[in-house]
Amino acid sequence: QVQLVESGGGLVQAGGSLRLSCAASERASAYAMGWFRQAPGKERQFVAAISWNGDMTDYADSVKGRFTISRDNVKNTKYLQMNSLKPEDTAVYYCVASSRFTTVSRMPSYWGKGTLVTVSS
Repeated sequence: QVQLVESGGGLVQAGGSLRLSCAASERASAYAMGWFRQAPGKERQFVAAISWNGDMTDYADSVKGRFTISRDNVKNTKYLQMNSLKPEDTAVYYCVASSRFTTVSRMPSYWGKGTLVTVSS
């Protein structure tokens, strides 16, 4: 099992920045990891992914150039730096993990409980 715990959500004005963190169990250091989000009344959508050693990343078109995913396997922590936030980024953000980079953006095996990000206009 892989445990994932998100933190760092909150209220921010449009144009501002937030950094989300995901504390993972030690086993997750060998897993590809990522972020999904779910806005009110909408389906969950992929946001970003990173391979187990950080050499590959992937982003949804809607966040490219604004969000950066990174990881620190020594600390077993993954991050999502979100800049130039927009009201449409408002959502619950979920940390996810999967044994393969090719699946973490489509069918993650493990999910955190989520952290709420609210961007005011």
